[in-house]
Amino acid sequence: MPLSLPVDPPSARSLTGVVPQSIAALSGRSDWFPPARSALVLVVDGLGRRNLAARAGHARFLSSRTGKKDAARTVFPSTTATALTGLLTGTPAGVHGIVGYRARVPGTDTVSNQLRGWETDGLDPLTWQRATPLLASESAAGRPCFVVTKAMYGGTGFTQAIQRGADFVGVDDLEDRLLRAAELTTAAEGALAYVYVPELDSLGHAHGWESDRWTAGLEQVDAAVTALDRALGQDVGAVVTADHGMIDVPAHRQVLVGEGDALWEGVRLVGGEPRMLHLYAEDGAASAVRDRWSEAEGHRSWVMSRDEAVSAGLFGPVVDPEVLPRIGDVLVAARSGIVYYDDREADKRPQRMIGQHGSLTDDERVVPLIRLGAFAR
Repeated sequence: MPLSLPVDPPSARSLTGVVPQSIAALSGRSDWFPPARSALVLVVDGLGRRNLAARAGHARFLSSRTGKKDAARTVFPSTTATALTGLLTGTPAGVHGIVGYRARVPGTDTVSNQLRGWETDGLDPLTWQRATPLLASESAAGRPCFVVTKAMYGGTGFTQAIQRGADFVGVDDLEDRLLRAAELTTAAEGALAYVYVPELDSLGHAHGWESDRWTAGLEQVDAAVTALDRALGQDVGAVVTADHGMIDVPAHRQVLVGEGDALWEGVRLVGGEPRMLHLYAEDGAASAVRDRWSEAEGHRSWVMSRDEAVSAGLFGPVVDPEVLPRIGDVLVAARSGIVYYDDREADKRPQRMIGQHGSLTDDERVVPLIRLGAFAR
């Protein structure tokens, strides 16, 4: 059966364009945003456009600022490590090399966590992430650049890999974080600030985006963004976006692949995440693994070989030869509301997650692109 994948509309804006367009606005050359003296890019982790629309009454400010065309498409896989790297380098995964949540280190049997594995697996932030961070290049050119996020992220390998060059400002309280970013961009001529809000994503993973806890978290985000908008300098442009959306997958829709299951035949290593698996095959077994998974799961997931995924442009128009072996020999991207877990793993804690993302559906890939301040003119 020929592979049929969802296609982005020709007019769709990519998350990878948000920061380059914000920078271009500072010299009046942006195709997306009006001119501004300084710019602020706010990422609310896990806030898909459909999630926001479904809870519009609990986010009155954000909803009031969201028009029909105020959307962007995040990258594939629709996961934080890949998306934030794409956002802050302006490049797709085939260039920057962060191809998923967990990816194989070529030539080894190590499958490294791309958010937290830098310190434990020996990944070099200066080389494993292969693209120059935009904050580094702008800072080197003399632009004041800031990263405003939770203090716990300061000094981590992932922060160094994608945010180096900027002044790191750790602020744990949500509203204080956004107000501090407003102060920095208002005070510094030509400043560029990246602001990260992880709180909503954490609530979604733990309780589901349809939960009361997530809704209360959205109300807090909406209040904080309202305060940010009031605090922005007159000529500061801001954009609110996200790295991915989220769907809820309760326990009864988990696909647990256990010891002795035929689906593991020929599979050496498992990477990715529950809605987008990277399967690394034993030598010579990739075709059989693809066929086996396609026959068993093709009715509810997109199952494709590495070559098929690359040819389809899922990792961008070009995949560097150094990046290619980081991608699974076979990819399994959930199309329906399911997730896959390797039930051979002793640690069952990941199976407690409700909110999920990573695949190709619009719920996961379409994110807000909400303009504030000078960008809203």
